[in-house]
Amino acid sequence: MQPIKDAAADFLSRHRVAVTGVSRDAGSHGSNAVYRRMRERGYEVYAVNPNTDQVEGDHAYPDLASIPGGVEAVVIGTRPDRAQATLEECAGLGIKQVWMHRGPGGGSVSEDAARWGRDHGITVIAGGCPLMFEPTSDTGHKVMRWMFSLNGNVPRQV
Repeated sequence: MQPIKDAAADFLSRHRVAVTGVSRDAGSHGSNAVYRRMRERGYEVYAVNPNTDQVEGDHAYPDLASIPGGVEAVVIGTRPDRAQATLEECAGLGIKQVWMHRGPGGGSVSEDAARWGRDHGITVIAGGCPLMFEPTSDTGHKVMRWMFSLNGNVPRQV
């Protein structure tokens, strides 16, 4: 196990990142916020949504395998019951960095899927949000990181 800060730094050092669960109706959807911020901060970020071919004015992909050139890391922003399938796809594609998004609620975390991923050599951050850590963070997300680390929604160790 490693401290969350180290795992987050390793994850955010990857520059080709897919975000699953990005909605065609952006609003305040967590996946969309992650997608936008990472794009703004210079990441090559890819939206994954099997129900549309366009998100936030960009091309969306139906699955990870459809992304040209692949990705180095994946943010899971779907319902927890979809996490296992995403981790299995990551394993098949050789993707070793996965972050299951979680804010104030249950988010996308599936403990069973996280355990499966770790058993298959994937580093899985099960909770919190990439926007809570540098270089993608802002003051609001830093405050949320502190608050959510108290209730366990941001893990201390990965």
